[in-house]
Amino acid sequence: MDLDFLTWSSLIYLIGELTVIIVLGALLAAFILVIISLYSIRKKRLYFPKLIKSGLVFLEGLMKGMFRFFGLEDRELYTFMIKLMNSMNSAEFARIPVEDRAIFMPQCLRSSRCPAHLTPEGLKCRNCGQCEVGEARTLLERMGYKVFIVPGSSFIKRMVKKYRPKAIIGIGCLAEVKEGIDMADKMGLIVMGVVTLKEGCVETIANWPEIYDVAVLGIDPASIPEDLHTLAD
Repeated sequence: MDLDFLTWSSLIYLIGELTVIIVLGALLAAFILVIISLYSIRKKRLYFPKLIKSGLVFLEGLMKGMFRFFGLEDRELYTFMIKLMNSMNSAEFARIPVEDRAIFMPQCLRSSRCPAHLTPEGLKCRNCGQCEVGEARTLLERMGYKVFIVPGSSFIKRMVKKYRPKAIIGIGCLAEVKEGIDMADKMGLIVMGVVTLKEGCVETIANWPEIYDVAVLGIDPASIPEDLHTLAD
């Protein structure tokens, strides 16, 4: 009995020590990654992106708490995380054929006088000319993209399940893009996020130059419509 008691006491003590070591190790790792991330944000250049991404996967809650402790606002954190994911995914995105890509635009980009109606696959643009969405959709589809104008994430999941793209470009406000990137990552998709220049629920403004830059990644210049450059105006 004495031997059993001593054995269990030693085992419990060992487990306690290991737990403390693991907790301290996680705190130290999170602290180092947060410092690297904050330095990257300050210098506007990503350092050790793969390391930071791995840390965010395993230590996201802890790192977010530390970011807030250091005074980083959620908006700055989301911006950094989107930039991080885009940087990590850009090379792989460029390798995927355009016919296996899709673009999801939010319905808030359309004009308040938009005559389009909602369908099971999102809004069907009628190219009325009252906003820039119609022209952009036409040009991007000429490149080979599947373009969807959607009111929410449920439409995105449905279209991904139906058409099975391997890569997507998600456009939206900061929180929506961050949420969409997380969702696409869990679905095994290569995703690139583009944040709108103006947020809101009606007549928001897309960052067309950035959308254009992302859309042409890895595409033969000969297959890019000349008038696609109007997106960057």
